[in-house]
Amino acid sequence: MTGSFRLERLGGWGVTAAEGFLAGATYAGIKGEHAAFKLDLGLLYSEVPAESAGTFTTSRIPGQPVKVSRARIGRPVRAVIVNSGCANVATGEEGLHNALEMTQLAAQKLGIDPMEVLVASTGVIGTQLPMGRIRAAVPRIVLSREGGAEFAKAITTTDSRTKEIAFEVWTDAGSFRIGGAAKGAGMIHPNMATMLAFITTDAAVVPGFLQSSLREAVEATFNQIDIDGDMSTSDTVFLLANGRSGVGPIGPESPLAEAFRSALGEVCLHLAKEIARDGEGARHLIQVTVGGARTLAEARQAARAVASSVSLKAAVYGRDPNWGRVVAALGASGVEVDESRLTIRLGEFTLFREGRPVPFERDAARRYLESPEVEFVVNLNLGSHQASAWASDLTEEYVRLNSVYTT
Repeated sequence: MTGSFRLERLGGWGVTAAEGFLAGATYAGIKGEHAAFKLDLGLLYSEVPAESAGTFTTSRIPGQPVKVSRARIGRPVRAVIVNSGCANVATGEEGLHNALEMTQLAAQKLGIDPMEVLVASTGVIGTQLPMGRIRAAVPRIVLSREGGAEFAKAITTTDSRTKEIAFEVWTDAGSFRIGGAAKGAGMIHPNMATMLAFITTDAAVVPGFLQSSLREAVEATFNQIDIDGDMSTSDTVFLLANGRSGVGPIGPESPLAEAFRSALGEVCLHLAKEIARDGEGARHLIQVTVGGARTLAEARQAARAVASSVSLKAAVYGRDPNWGRVVAALGASGVEVDESRLTIRLGEFTLFREGRPVPFERDAARRYLESPEVEFVVNLNLGSHQASAWASDLTEEYVRLNSVYTT
């Protein structure tokens, strides 16, 4: 049974759009001067216990905060503490102790159990957190409903802008809110989620359904973006549901299940596309849509393979409608492809149809590639499944930024 619902975007809101969530941030002196935003230590707090769900990097060398939070996710939590500028990765026992201490510092400030605190870090790999500065900075954080914007700034590293979104979800049973913030501009080739993302809702959601809904949304969005082919050691997405709206409980058989899944999917999709759009040095957002696949998994795999192609990224940057890059990526994707059925379009231009190149107006296609957003559409004509992936183009500025990242 599915009830009717509608989504209303809430301008200017992010992680504190949902009732009962407060946030704030401060500068602790962790992040370098190259960052667009100075704030580097943030705190997100739920006034009542919130059910939690999460997805994490599949890297075999995960950050110490990932280890701590992965052990705590799935139980009720009250807060998340996060820093930028230092990833706390490959830092040994000292780094693990520091991640645990960060949860203790947040708990002490808030008067809660440290086990109710999740932790995340992002930044340079292989350096220890400046715990003296963090100890001094945590008490300075001021929490408020308006603090979501500061929190969004504090989680950034090489991002050129913050990434936030929120919706009011109107249903027959009442309304609830869901909002989120994310960061990411480099080391983006997720195999679970993005660099860091934090999503909150005041709906009451059954824990198992909360986790399955998040994983489903992540697979369709964050797992379908690429900037540079590098999977981060710190990838984390948290989803907290505190029930303050009075709507729910929402489970898989609830009339509100589709409303919740849809709203969560929209939040994740917006944040994922904003990350790809903000790729280091990027000038274009590239969308690749693959239809006619035998399975959804193959559609996603093919779309991601094309979007991740370095040569295609370079071609888009150079305004070169070189559809051969798409063919090469599809052929190497590992999915079933029949050349005689394959069709490729760039915007309104058909470039390849059922195994044959199609003459097209190259100068007009080059002008289309001057647009900030471009789309390649592939039809495999082998089935009924479709998926999209998103990427940034590849520019000289990406190389420059990453050649001096720690200096």
